[in-house]
Amino acid sequence: MGARPDVAMGDGPDPGPDPGPGMPTGAAARPVLVVVGMRAEARLLPPEACVLCSAGDAVRLAALLGGLGRDFAGVLSFGIAGGLDPGLAAGTVVVPAAVRAGGRTWRTDAGWSDALCRRYGAARRGAIVGHDGIVATPAAKRALRAESGAIAVDMESAAAAAFAAERALPFAVLRAVADRAADAVPPAALRGLRPDGSADLPGVLASLLRHPGQLPGLIRIGRSSRRALRALGRVPPREILRTLPRP
Repeated sequence: MGARPDVAMGDGPDPGPDPGPGMPTGAAARPVLVVVGMRAEARLLPPEACVLCSAGDAVRLAALLGGLGRDFAGVLSFGIAGGLDPGLAAGTVVVPAAVRAGGRTWRTDAGWSDALCRRYGAARRGAIVGHDGIVATPAAKRALRAESGAIAVDMESAAAAAFAAERALPFAVLRAVADRAADAVPPAALRGLRPDGSADLPGVLASLLRHPGQLPGLIRIGRSSRRALRALGRVPPREILRTLPRP
């Protein structure tokens, strides 16, 4: 699956409406840039986090990353993901060793990833694959797993990895599985985000009115997404950013 606000720290791009959690001005240390897909993920981070939200839009995310001008200590891709490995239950924390997309592979920072695994306990490693949209059917998930060898998929990690590589910054991924490999994502869930990364309830309801049979699947995905967010939230917010090894 996938995504939330812009950078709220001064000389990045225009944060747009309601940028969400930001970094206090005048902060001495270089911040960690956290890339997410939606506001529900952003709320798990501390107020001083420097957050960039894609709102599930790959073009938007590329533009936001391309407009960043400040210096960062590292880049973290954070939030929920879709499971590709049939053995991953909803709520499983994934700290990948690599990100794959478009024939490229980016390795995550080993020290940072190890620190995240220590904080979260039984996290899974392996690789995560980047995708421009939600992978909505079990058949599509099986095909993507066969092609990529990845255990999970999301919509932000590949862009975040490429940005970190261009700037020679430490990079890590911290995700939790929402929809499992066997789960279909109903069309209503694809309408679930506004451009600012907040929930688009009218869009979801409109889709349900057109196709009411998707309600059970939507309820299931909602429950598994909440389980994934709870798994990410079991570590105190400031401890997430403190896992980055500092020189």
